[in-house]
Amino acid sequence: MTGRDPSSPAVRLGLRENAGQFSLLVLINAFVGGMVGLERTVVPLVGSQEFGLVLRTAIFSFIVSFGVVKAFSNLASGALADTFGRKRVLVAGWILGVPVPFMIMLAPSWGWIVAANVLLGINQGLAWSMTLLMKIDLVGPRGRGLAVGLNEFAGYLAVGLTALATGYLASAYGLRPEPFYLGVGYVVLGLLVSALLVQDTGEHIRLEMVPYAPEPDTLSFREVFAITSLKDRNLFACSQAGLVNNLNDGMSWGVFPIFFSAFGLGVGRIGILKAIYPVVWGLLQVATGPLSDRLGRKWLMVGGMWVQAGGIFVTVVGRNFAWWVLGSILLGLGTAMAYPALIAAVSDNSHPSWRARSLSVYRFWRDLGYAVGALSAGIIADTLGLSIAIGSVGLLTFLSGVIVAVSMREKRQL
Repeated sequence: MTGRDPSSPAVRLGLRENAGQFSLLVLINAFVGGMVGLERTVVPLVGSQEFGLVLRTAIFSFIVSFGVVKAFSNLASGALADTFGRKRVLVAGWILGVPVPFMIMLAPSWGWIVAANVLLGINQGLAWSMTLLMKIDLVGPRGRGLAVGLNEFAGYLAVGLTALATGYLASAYGLRPEPFYLGVGYVVLGLLVSALLVQDTGEHIRLEMVPYAPEPDTLSFREVFAITSLKDRNLFACSQAGLVNNLNDGMSWGVFPIFFSAFGLGVGRIGILKAIYPVVWGLLQVATGPLSDRLGRKWLMVGGMWVQAGGIFVTVVGRNFAWWVLGSILLGLGTAMAYPALIAAVSDNSHPSWRARSLSVYRFWRDLGYAVGALSAGIIADTLGLSIAIGSVGLLTFLSGVIVAVSMREKRQL
């Protein structure tokens, strides 16, 4: 990646030692998260109100396309990062995201929005993966939870604030095009900062590998996939919990706006509810990420899945705005507990030489949950109703926490 000696004093691990680059990557991930926030409030309503889609499975097709493409982009991102370097993959992710806001705001048919979400999935799979990997590279093994927490804080706070802003803009000006002008700013700034100011982290990776004994054989991607998905009990626990975490997020993304609208809630107040969940999720990860460094990952993961389940049950049982606010807060709290601990646990249980690929496999399973959640929730909603769709995802989330409690063994950092 570069020929400079990794033992040089210019290359050091740690948040303080790399504060400038770390801060840039936090800012970039806020732009990445904002791109997803564009869709949280408005796009499901565009499908039902502007294009007249009735079947939930048809409305949620944009989430399915996003989730499948993002999952496979995540899967490829680790190998691409190892081959071409983190920065080049980050810039490529932004280039592919440039058409997205224009396609959504100008779409003459629902197929255009589904196609835009294919590009959005690639943008998110490459750009979010790289900002995360580069932060982990910079801080080293002692600060992984904090690095992940700050990364996810920036991304999901931006998701929530953008969902709130688009809800306000939609209530004031209409569903399109005004809410999506924000996206134009995000892609321009994200691309420029990534291309002009970010530096690659290859030397930091080599510096971290110095104390490690070399692995006897280089693991193939197929072996890393098998280890992360099933063979290692800790990595399996993380992979299934990640999938279920984003399964319930995919359900809430598609189902909740329509569920709230069915009770007469306007787009402005739906925007508030859709903002609370990711804002709470984003803000609290500043605390829960480093907390997992001190207390361990396992029980934050277990508790987080169970609190998420509680938030989902409160939402489906409640029948007014106050109960839905409480459900959104609980969903955000539970996700904040589990999310950074899951990523940090995958990093703990993978060797630096194949960590990028292991994280890409974990993120493949996690973001495949968007597609699984949206598709399954759409089918259940069309056959049994919205409430049953929401409740079934809550039960699955609770059971995922049980699997982590039973199968995972805590691995503490020295």
